[in-house]
Amino acid sequence: MRYRARVTDTTVSTDGDRTDLAAGGPRPLSTRAFGTLLVALGAVGFGGSVWLAIEKVLKLADPDRVTSCSINPFLDCGVAMGSWQGSLLGFPNPFLGVAAFPVVITTGVVLLAGARLPRWFHLCLLGGTVLGQALIFFLMWTSFYALFALCPACMVVWTIMWPLLWFQVVHAVQDGHLRVGDGLRGLVLGYRGVILVIGYVVAVAWILFAVGPALIASF
Repeated sequence: MRYRARVTDTTVSTDGDRTDLAAGGPRPLSTRAFGTLLVALGAVGFGGSVWLAIEKVLKLADPDRVTSCSINPFLDCGVAMGSWQGSLLGFPNPFLGVAAFPVVITTGVVLLAGARLPRWFHLCLLGGTVLGQALIFFLMWTSFYALFALCPACMVVWTIMWPLLWFQVVHAVQDGHLRVGDGLRGLVLGYRGVILVIGYVVAVAWILFAVGPALIASF
């Protein structure tokens, strides 16, 4: 249920969200929808990170063990785990996800409970997600061009990082946490679904271009 706050294009929803979109424009991303996305995407990322962390611990205990996420010589988590890129900060990368994704989930739960978090918190969470996406890009490049092997469990985390980042950007622009010009604001809010799809298309195209033949041959 929505009502007009005044005779302009600004509306206020029952959960307190505001939007300056013109009448007939795309529906704003509500706090409820944003919180649900954070919980769902964070849960998938946490699950993938826990899976990788457990596999790493088991691998350390038994170096000859074949990881459960190793399907063939090309789709093999063990290759990434055994590389220096798999422990960039001196400990296995999955532990970063085990620590970080609960913050995302908790944020979503707090928003669903009706709390309104300060601007600095949203920007800090967005900044951390940007760093996480940068790490994912590096690991993708490493998998494609250095290791020449894909980690199925890692790809679960790769898949959810883009929408996790993008919907935080959309929410931050919509609520004014990120202050941008009207043109860019209209682009972000009006084409949020299109841009999300474009991101996935670019990622799939990169994978196919870099390792497509090997990926197809692995099946």
